[in-house]
Order: sequence, then structure tokens, then C-alpha cells
Amino acid sequence: MDTARITEILTDPVTADLVQRQPIMQIAYAAADGSPRAVPLGYLLREGKFVFFTIPSSDKVAALHHDPRIALTIDVYPPPCCLLVRGTAELREEDGVPGEYLEASFRTMPEDQHAGFEEQVRALYDSMVRIVVTPTWARLNDFQRTAPRAVERLVRAKQG
Repeated sequence: MDTARITEILTDPVTADLVQRQPIMQIAYAAADGSPRAVPLGYLLREGKFVFFTIPSSDKVAALHHDPRIALTIDVYPPPCCLLVRGTAELREEDGVPGEYLEASFRTMPEDQHAGFEEQVRALYDSMVRIVVTPTWARLNDFQRTAPRAVERLVRAKQG
């Protein structure tokens, strides 16, 4: 998929609203043993790339070093709306607790819990791994303008 089309999808107002409303995305990747894994986590969308964090000993770090291909989805209901992305992950270990990790995490909790959460993770984590996903494919299914491709094909076949 060409980068202009990916950028168009990621900057669509429906995508912006979806990202604003849903602070958790699901990622999917191949584990070290080759089996599929799906994990929910907090994220940020920055300059057309998805950013999230984990601890260096996480199974996903080893798996993504071995095979950096990753898929993610962000969805909300009702009404149904989902963003589907495939891409490549880049990993980099950073000392301490990155501010962006806190920013992503804070999106998932009430403001009065931020200080306690930050104190807890700063005491726990000596370093974290920043994972940046560069999309290579994207699809927005808002069920107004677009639906899953199989449904669109079925509708065309019935109309035609």
C-alpha cells in the first residue's frame, strides 16, 4: 500500500476521533515459538506511527526482534468503527520511564490516579523498550463509508 494512502487513512477525521476515544489498541505478532499472540496495550499515534512501551524482559520484545512484523487494531462500539494496521516494529531500550509511556498510560485512567501510578512505575522500571510501528498497510472500517472488504464485495455482487 502506498504511503500517501496510509497517511490519508491515518489523518482521516474518523481515525482521529477513534484514536481520541479509544486509548487501548490490540497488537498481534508471532511469538518466539511461532504461535500467534494478541495483546491489549496503551499507545500514542505520533506523526503517522504508533508508539507503545514495554519492559525489556517482555516476551514481545524477543519476538519482535526476531520478526518485526506486527498488526494492530483500534476499535469502538457503538457504532462500530475500527482501524486495522499492519506494519514493522522498531525497538529501542531507554533508561527510566519515558514521558510518552506515562502519557499513553494516563489516557487509560482518571486524572486523580496519575501521580500514584507514576510513582509506582518509576519505582518498578529501570528501563523500558520503546516500540514504534511504521504502518505498511491500513484500513478504516467506519461502516458508513467503508466496511470489511468481504462485506463490500458481497454488497456489490448483490447489486450487480
